Amino acid sequence: MNRSMTTAMNTMNQLQKQFDIISHNISNTQTTGFKSRDVSFTDLLVQEIYNQSSPEKEVGRVSPLGIRQGVGAKIAKSSLNSTQGPVKTTDRSLDLAFTKPNQYLKVQVQTGEGSEVQYTRNGALYVTQTDNENLMLVTQDGHAVLDADDQPIIFSNQLDEYYVTDHGSFQAKGATGQPREFDLGVIALHKPQFMEQKGDSLIGLSQDVQVDQGTIFTNLATFAERNNIGLQQGALEGSNVDLSKEMTNMLMVQRALQFQSKSITLSDQMLGIVNNIR
Repeated sequence: MNRSMTTAMNTMNQLQKQFDIISHNISNTQTTGFKSRDVSFTDLLVQEIYNQSSPEKEVGRVSPLGIRQGVGAKIAKSSLNSTQGPVKTTDRSLDLAFTKPNQYLKVQVQTGEGSEVQYTRNGALYVTQTDNENLMLVTQDGHAVLDADDQPIIFSNQLDEYYVTDHGSFQAKGATGQPREFDLGVIALHKPQFMEQKGDSLIGLSQDVQVDQGTIFTNLATFAERNNIGLQQGALEGSNVDLSKEMTNMLMVQRALQFQSKSITLSDQMLGIVNNIR
């Protein structure tokens, strides 16, 4: 196997990963609160071969000296695109839409190892019965919505009128029963690159993150911090996936895969010619 085949195979492997990310973005075009991912590439190990006896022989050269020969490309970063998605009015009291980027609701997700706090911008909320007297605020997938103290939001089933303020205060009222008010658990995300998608519109910290959580996001719990929250009741934020951009990227990746595949075929034909000469 010559070097060109190795380079092509390495690059094809990374292009396939980019293709998978683009496909995931496209499949979530209609997912409420979904954030797409963008991919950037970098070179793998590059070897520089000097073909001149001294640098003085190439005075004025703009490109690096010598012949640079690499072994392909790799994905340098797959970053979360945090741009605001379109806000659609629904006039449903339990529908919420963030009007500011990088703010997420905290939800409690049950996993095989217990429970885990994850984050979402999908504000399609519901209430579910916890017992004969109480209701709990949940997402459309049944995950408990948490308050600013990471506790599930539970209130009397006699309260059937719901209000959400612009700064994230959830109020439950009714003709009978004592009204309740909760501060929705909201974070401000500073470093989206440390988050990984957990399914649908959920994101969470990667298992191998070795960075202090305080540098990745801020828990908006104090009065001053909560004034920065932007929420709109009776609306939902759509996916921020740009379908035309993703389809264009998909075509480009397909062409790149075809090019790398063709280079492997040509390399194989060249090796066959060399063997026949021998």
